[in-house]
Amino acid sequence: MTSLRPDSDALLAELRRVQDPELRQDVVTLGMIRSATCDERGSVHIHLLLTTPGCPLKDSFRTQVADTVGRLPGVEHVELEFGAMDQAQREALRGQLQGDRRHRSPGVALPEGCRIIAVTSGKGGVGKSTVTANLAVALRDRGQRVGIMDADVYGYSIPTMLGVHHRPVTLDGMIVPPVAHGISVMSIGFFLDQDAAVMWRGPMLHRALEQFLGDVHWGDLDVLVVDMPPGTGDVAISLGQLLPRAEALVVTTPQHAAQTVARRAALGAMQLDQVVLGVVETMTDPEGGPQVFGTGGGQVLADDLQVPLLGTIPLDAAIREGGDTGLPVTLGTGDSSARFAALAEAVEARRPVFATPPPAPMDRIKKPLSLL
Repeated sequence: MTSLRPDSDALLAELRRVQDPELRQDVVTLGMIRSATCDERGSVHIHLLLTTPGCPLKDSFRTQVADTVGRLPGVEHVELEFGAMDQAQREALRGQLQGDRRHRSPGVALPEGCRIIAVTSGKGGVGKSTVTANLAVALRDRGQRVGIMDADVYGYSIPTMLGVHHRPVTLDGMIVPPVAHGISVMSIGFFLDQDAAVMWRGPMLHRALEQFLGDVHWGDLDVLVVDMPPGTGDVAISLGQLLPRAEALVVTTPQHAAQTVARRAALGAMQLDQVVLGVVETMTDPEGGPQVFGTGGGQVLADDLQVPLLGTIPLDAAIREGGDTGLPVTLGTGDSSARFAALAEAVEARRPVFATPPPAPMDRIKKPLSLL
């Protein structure tokens, strides 16, 4: 047994398989291992430094260490001790994470090649957040590195839909987004008391979005899916300014009233020089069943905008249940899961070509008409 016990190098090699779920790098590379030793009896002692003493990920680290180091030949017992990084270590880690990567635009901490898919609608209650959550999961299943930004500040629901409620970790002024189902998530809901109302004017909304985009460590994302607020208000304008070259995905139900107001959201996106990828129709009635929400509105809107209808999502109790329990229906199987998978495939296939350099969308917003 003594000859088999691992030395420090072997322990560190195994610890490279232990990842910080939110920073998405191994604990050795992140400088989180203060010491790793094994005595002659096969008892391993690991001292792991957390980014903050209140880090909510301790259970994840315990499980990963047990599954890796705990299974090494000669290891009889593993003791994992937690400490916390000091200020100098936190500053060094922040610098390491930021690195020298090229960002998408000034003030936006997203990789240069990251796609921005803004899921929008004309009015609330049409399933926009449901599409956001399930599309993100489906894109992740296709091998994409995905994040969700909940920009529906007044009606935030993404934390509930993904089942993540702990506050983000801050690292020397940098915000590390929680990860749910392999997706980095940021929402104003993480910073508020449960069910608290947000009562902000435009400048505060704009500043919150700037922080979401500039102060959050998104890492090497391939796609950021943005849950937009309904309509064409302050948030839509701010995101048009902060995220040029975003791509809009318009959500509507089949009924004429929803399709009409969704058209306004699409036209607003176009006015901000965003590309409308296509339309998603939600709450589609089963074939042969009662037409509760009407029929054909998604295709009518797509034809009107001269874009494709990328998907139809049926009325399905499983979708609602998944949103309430934090387990999006796309995590399972069935018709609705397959519909979202097909939607992700269609979104992945449509890659618009943007002008270079990017336009200045704020210059194209028309002044409102005088109503007096």
